[in-house]
Amino acid sequence: MGLLLLLLMMAVSGGCGREKKAPGPLEEGTYHIYYLNSSMTKLMPQEYTADTQEQGALIEELMTQFLNVPNDVDSQVALSDKVGYLGYRQEDQVLYLYFDAGYGSRVNMNATREILCRAALAKTMTQIEGIDYISIYVADQPLLDSYGNPVGVMTGSDFIEGISDINSYEKSQLKLFFADETGERLVEENREVVHSINTSLERLIVEELIKGPAVTGHGRTLPADTKLLNVSLNENICYINFDASFLNNNLEVKEYIPIYSIVNSLSEISTVSKVQITINGSQDVMFREAVSLNTQFERNLEIRGE
Repeated sequence: MGLLLLLLMMAVSGGCGREKKAPGPLEEGTYHIYYLNSSMTKLMPQEYTADTQEQGALIEELMTQFLNVPNDVDSQVALSDKVGYLGYRQEDQVLYLYFDAGYGSRVNMNATREILCRAALAKTMTQIEGIDYISIYVADQPLLDSYGNPVGVMTGSDFIEGISDINSYEKSQLKLFFADETGERLVEENREVVHSINTSLERLIVEELIKGPAVTGHGRTLPADTKLLNVSLNENICYINFDASFLNNNLEVKEYIPIYSIVNSLSEISTVSKVQITINGSQDVMFREAVSLNTQFERNLEIRGE
């Protein structure tokens, strides 16, 4: 089971952490289709030039390629031939991929292959313009991790490409705060994340909040397109710098919920006692014309739900 956890690595680096990554630059209309090597320990990207650029047709075309390795390519399909692909739907920036019950069988795909299959799907499909995340469903139910929790949305940068260099990663337990169903209070969500040892817990927490909740009934507090520019820590004050996209928060939550989702989540770690939020380096900003960012926020226990 340790190998399963170590493969699911949040390989975020110095930028905002949600950038699409590929083995190298590609010409317009060309994509990487991700297969597995013969020993099923590493992803093998193969260049493919698509016949269409229309999004729906392109999704179908890349999935067809994903499910069929060309005869002249020394690789194998990441998805077991005992698993059926049922189709997809798209909602905003998320592509939902549906598979039959065979996907959940460890007889069909062991833990290592299943994680690499997730990675291959995410890295292949998030190259399509307008698709930033994928979500896998098994027999009409969200894919669950080894602890029975929904895996949630994924992007290509959430994964490494093989099972080597695992000593560069560690596992952390996070307590995150998302909106309740009313949008007026915060509810906690415990999450286990395997991440690069070079990624600070403070950055990791904010990026997991941007990724969104994995528990039914919990609501987003930050839009998926929120851009995190920088995170720093000085004398127990965590400085979070977003670009202007942070201000375009039109989620149906009270104006203080996004702020204290960040503050309360960060305050769960011992290194943080206060949080300063800036926009492009400036703290002289009003959030939703109601909350001044020109302050150092502290944990607010009064808005925590049951």
